[in-house]
Amino acid sequence: MRALISTFTNIRKDEVLPVFVSGLFFFCVLTALMVVRPAREALGMARGIEAIRWLFLGTVMITLAVNPLFGWLVSHFRRMVFIAATYLFFVAGLLIFYGLLVWAPENVGQTSGQIFYVWFSVFNLFATMLFWALMTDRFTPEQSERLFGAVALGGTLGAIFGPWLASLLAKPMGTPFLLPVAAVFLILAVLSAWYLTRLRDEVITQASTTSTSRSLIGGGAWEGCLAVFKSPYLLGISAYVLIVAVMATLIYFTRLHMVAKLGLDTDSRTEIFARIDMISQIATFALQALLTGHLMRKLGVAITLALLPISVALGFIGLAIFASLGALIALDATFKAMQRGVMRPARETLFTVLSRSDRYKSKAFIDTFVYRAGDVIGSQADGLLKGLGMGLAGLAGVAVPLALIWMGLGLWLGHARKNQTLTGDNT
Repeated sequence: MRALISTFTNIRKDEVLPVFVSGLFFFCVLTALMVVRPAREALGMARGIEAIRWLFLGTVMITLAVNPLFGWLVSHFRRMVFIAATYLFFVAGLLIFYGLLVWAPENVGQTSGQIFYVWFSVFNLFATMLFWALMTDRFTPEQSERLFGAVALGGTLGAIFGPWLASLLAKPMGTPFLLPVAAVFLILAVLSAWYLTRLRDEVITQASTTSTSRSLIGGGAWEGCLAVFKSPYLLGISAYVLIVAVMATLIYFTRLHMVAKLGLDTDSRTEIFARIDMISQIATFALQALLTGHLMRKLGVAITLALLPISVALGFIGLAIFASLGALIALDATFKAMQRGVMRPARETLFTVLSRSDRYKSKAFIDTFVYRAGDVIGSQADGLLKGLGMGLAGLAGVAVPLALIWMGLGLWLGHARKNQTLTGDNT
């Protein structure tokens, strides 16, 4: 059995428990997010598609404001303290919104719904960012290439389990009940993180049991933001993440526009979106379980990072040629599966060669503000293309050259990561 596990997942005997606990941690985080997501979509869409463009702008401003507060927490408290404080802050937010929905439903209107949309969008990014930050601090660069695909599998299971749980509980218990359910899973995530930081194994040299990782990180609140603009490597990661977000947003709005033109009722639209999500989740599961670790080990991080841009470029070309809902579903499902199953684990390995300050502070700035800035750029670009009357061919004309730049960034980052490791810049 151990040989079989090693063959398909690259997990060694002494790594099984840390990987399992990490996967459980991610499972709890993604379950909490996916349980609440339907409520976010329902409340945020109350004023239509155009309102979402402005909600994206509000979200990016909030993430910029929150980053120095998170940087202050990282500077002044030990790792497990600021991890727990961040998750428990979001637990409190879920319970507050639950109280409003249950005890003051008359005060929950379009404005409060949009506030929840922005709050959840910030919560979504910080929850996943903090998980991956701990992973990059817990595992070595070599381990990250082998194990992050298996670790991410826990998140995919949570992304499948969360919507199923929401569909099971929403009608008998009511939609507001989903918020405290998400809060429970976040508390379980904190407990998993606490246990993970106390696990010992002989292989990990950057583990939580070392005096370095238990000490205060120190520095200033804005240190992570400033470090991004001083480091070509971090700027490269930022540009890569920015393009990921722009592409995701272009696909998101294209999906909204194409489905809206079909003139279907709400149930039919929901069925289409559910099919897309199910296809992408199954593909993601297969990629993470069987291929991701092997791809990074055999092809290298650089090639692995370039696979998503290549697939997106081909997908937009196919969408422009066929201009069908089937082509869109193929593009959307492929993008989500490659992003979650291949690109995200590979991208996280880029942070394993950086200092602990950059793993938390700079990573927070990149994964929240930079990513949401990409959302804003993508949404405004979609609005501009729509205003100019440019169809799918015009969209492909923008997306394909951008994907080529994106691919070049992935190749450069993979090679730059090797140089960071060789020169010892991860201290």
